[in-house]
Amino acid sequence: MDTTGRLHHRKHATPVEDRSPTTPKASDALPLPLYLTNAVFFTLFFSVAYYLLHRWRDKIRNSTPLHIVTLSEIVAIVSLIASFIYLLGFFGIDFVQSFIARASHDVWDLEDTDPNYLIDEDHRLVTCPPANISTKTTIIAAPTKLPTSEPLIAPLVSEEDEMIVNSVVDGKIPSYSLESKLGDCKRAAAIRREALQRMTRRSLEGLPVEGFDYESILGQCCEMPVGYVQIPVGIAGPLLLNGGSTLFQWRPRRVVWWRALIEGVRHLLVRSSRFARLQGIKCSIAGKNLYIRFSCSTGDAMGMNMVSKGVQNVLEFLQSDFSDMDVIGSQKPAAVNWIEGRGKSVVCEAIIKEEVVKKVLKTNVASLVELNMLKNLAGSAVAGALGGFNAHAGNIVSAIFIATGQDPAQNVESSHCITMMEAVNDGKDLHISVTMPSIEVGTVGGGTQLASQSACLNLLGVKGANKESPGSNSRLLAAIVAGSVLAGELSLMSAIAAGQLVKSHMKYNRSSKDMSKAAS
Repeated sequence: MDTTGRLHHRKHATPVEDRSPTTPKASDALPLPLYLTNAVFFTLFFSVAYYLLHRWRDKIRNSTPLHIVTLSEIVAIVSLIASFIYLLGFFGIDFVQSFIARASHDVWDLEDTDPNYLIDEDHRLVTCPPANISTKTTIIAAPTKLPTSEPLIAPLVSEEDEMIVNSVVDGKIPSYSLESKLGDCKRAAAIRREALQRMTRRSLEGLPVEGFDYESILGQCCEMPVGYVQIPVGIAGPLLLNGGSTLFQWRPRRVVWWRALIEGVRHLLVRSSRFARLQGIKCSIAGKNLYIRFSCSTGDAMGMNMVSKGVQNVLEFLQSDFSDMDVIGSQKPAAVNWIEGRGKSVVCEAIIKEEVVKKVLKTNVASLVELNMLKNLAGSAVAGALGGFNAHAGNIVSAIFIATGQDPAQNVESSHCITMMEAVNDGKDLHISVTMPSIEVGTVGGGTQLASQSACLNLLGVKGANKESPGSNSRLLAAIVAGSVLAGELSLMSAIAAGQLVKSHMKYNRSSKDMSKAAS
């Protein structure tokens, strides 16, 4: 896996991009951008118009009949007519469409003033009726795969659902309040899912929405659900434990690890894969033992299997001279991964303005800096942490790994993170950064091929391999992980500094539901 690349990101507060659907224009069918297309036709129209007027003036002076034209004049006339038709169609159609759109928006505004369409944001948790007694039509989301450049609009089963989706997309209805508005958790999840597809213009096909009890997670376990991820579960055993025989559940992906080792005896590292490329070798000596660290690039794959296969080939090749060899350093908190890096090494940083710290995070810069030093740095050092100088990076890493089909066992190294905070700009603003030297992710192979996980990767825009720039998708996924960890660190540290962490857990207790009644 490539451990040499280091991404450096700087985040700034920027306004959210307006993603509302735009009306089609006459120039949409042309390959050039809109502003270039308009510039070309404007220039063409006035140029040929000037040329023809100049030619006709010369004909009048020379008493030449106007109907006698040369080839260049014919081309100029055709160009003039074509550019005139384009400009007329562009401005005319756009004017009519904008007029119709304004009229339709006025209708929406009238409908939005109806109390039946308004959501009371002060409403808390409400009981969702079972799907079989719901009085409203339940949406069944069946999105289709479309190119990311085209709006993803799937037909809904009712006009009311269509109106709600449009309101969510336009920001008129908060997505988090759909459950309290509709009283149907499943319908709320489906509508939120459709709105998300339209805003991102990416399909969630493969991420199931049917067959799950969304009422059971209302106010706990998951916020704003749009579906659920399926994880294969197998059994192994029986296992003799305390005199009894039992079966234990496991994820079957590790079977391919052994298969890769067996098949790898035929080739050396450089010939073991179409994507694996040796970047470097580093050796360490301890007594009579030699430890070799292989650094390889693996494209958009996480690369554990292909590198293990190649290293095994090298060990087989050296077997005649060195009889006792093994592969180590995987899926354990090794200091070498914290120091040298493994997989993708990412640094992500952001500057948080003073007003945001006070108004949104409900704390101040000095408190956050002091808390980070006492908790994440000094506290972790006292605890003897290895790569754990952070608040809760493992939570975010595990969540993303499971959703996107990564190997959860690699969470051990991938959660290595040090969170830094300092006051900048004369102590007014907060600079926060996370350094994660060993994020092990991939966008091809393994669990990324599962339908649910593949849909999540597609939502992030990193599904599959990038043919133009091999490895860029996996690097972007690593950057997404680091950015998410930074956001999670800032959120938790702010809650602790403001004294809101325990209060929030007590107020929104995820274990408040009577599970005994739910089971019965």
